[in-house]
Amino acid sequence: MSPSAFDDKELAETPLTQTKSNTNNARSGSLAVGSSELPIPGDAHDDGTANAIEVPATRSAIADTTNYMHNLSLSPSMKERRGSRNSFGTSLPIPRSKRQSRLSSVHYPDGHGAAKRPGMPSIQPSRDIIAAQLQDLAGEKVHAAKDMAFVFDIDGVLVHGDRLIPEGQRVLEILNGDNQLGIKIPHIFLTNGSGKPEQARVDQLSKILHNPISTEQFIQSHTPMRALAEYYKTVLVVGGEGYKCREVAEQYGFEDIVVPNDIVAWDPTIAPYRVFTEEERKTSRPRDFSKTNIEAIMVFSDSRDYATDIQIIMDLLQSENGRLGTRAKDPVSQRIPIYFSQGDMLCPTEHPFPRMSQGAFRIGLEAMYKSLTGVELERVVYGKPELATYKYADEVIASWMETIHNEEKLPSHIYMIGDNPASDIIGGNMYGWNTCLVRTGVFQGGDNDENNPASFGVFNNVLEAVQTAMKKELGEDFEFKFDEKINPVMQEGGVSAIA
Repeated sequence: MSPSAFDDKELAETPLTQTKSNTNNARSGSLAVGSSELPIPGDAHDDGTANAIEVPATRSAIADTTNYMHNLSLSPSMKERRGSRNSFGTSLPIPRSKRQSRLSSVHYPDGHGAAKRPGMPSIQPSRDIIAAQLQDLAGEKVHAAKDMAFVFDIDGVLVHGDRLIPEGQRVLEILNGDNQLGIKIPHIFLTNGSGKPEQARVDQLSKILHNPISTEQFIQSHTPMRALAEYYKTVLVVGGEGYKCREVAEQYGFEDIVVPNDIVAWDPTIAPYRVFTEEERKTSRPRDFSKTNIEAIMVFSDSRDYATDIQIIMDLLQSENGRLGTRAKDPVSQRIPIYFSQGDMLCPTEHPFPRMSQGAFRIGLEAMYKSLTGVELERVVYGKPELATYKYADEVIASWMETIHNEEKLPSHIYMIGDNPASDIIGGNMYGWNTCLVRTGVFQGGDNDENNPASFGVFNNVLEAVQTAMKKELGEDFEFKFDEKINPVMQEGGVSAIA
């Protein structure tokens, strides 16, 4: 059932009298500022009359988006204390820690060290700092340095597409040891970017930023979705360039992966406007999808072909148990689940203005589904600002702490640095992190974002944000340069006392 877009009462009950319009004021600018009327250009005679006859529209010229807008696709806002695009009670599986701890002496604090973030267990693993005890002079600062961590968004903060933001390189140099203490400051990368295997993405970023980045400190929007491989065997994976997202899903452990090209190769009529090349046909994996039950839909990355992808997804959502070529008697109760890796409407690129992202694709799909079925699409959205993504980030931070300092603990002071108030900032705020908003990406505003203000402040770039945070935690006199001659954390002979 499709809801009616208009009420018949809106239609004129009597024919309109045909009149000639007076002067067409489109060129004279007579419309009030902010008017919703659309000016119609026309050539007026000297006496002020026009050649065209203007017939008033019988229906509203305003788009009918509100009729089809999903109630959870409105931008989350701190004003409403609503930081999720998912329904209340929705469960988002995330992976367990990447590996078991190598530590042999871990203890669990129940006092000051207990976790206080929403959704986290009451205890977190901790370990005494050994190296700092050997260096009384630097012990306090080393302790403070290990009790803070940074979480970076990537696009719009460190890079613009494949182009370096210069301050990003310097920040990583400081955090990787070019600082007064000569030690690594814990930091991870949390991005709503997607579409490549994690290793390929960190290799690319390491080259752009001229600093080493490990997959153990890196989270893409679809990284937590690896947990879904335990629940579904045959899945449709959508988005990304070529077959890269198929490769990602294979690495995550999904057994049977279908991509839209496989379906188009099987039945080209399913996407009538698609020009399917011979090369695409050769690289696809067609089969009889009328005999295949697709158990779930995974939108891993931005669609490269909206028309084809939306058509196939709509067919599956209305099918019987995910079998193409069928129509369910009750498409709501028989609908297969659909997951999105993130919900950003916009993302910064090399273009001067932010470009539409996966959130725009999702909203379009939601509207089409509602217009065809009359009900809202139940879906699950990962990525920032969802709680599941931040819980997973805590796991990664603790694991990375063990890697660089042999201490598996969660620092008390975590700083989230991002450029998007609707994802980076609102998510960090809701999770209890210190949030820093930079002006090098989506946000181009003034003092702070009105709806989702950064709790720690707004900065021109990532370097300003990091230096301000480090001075707060380590002292105003903290130096952002390593000097072996005066560094107090070096033993005799220039050997670092810090693991």
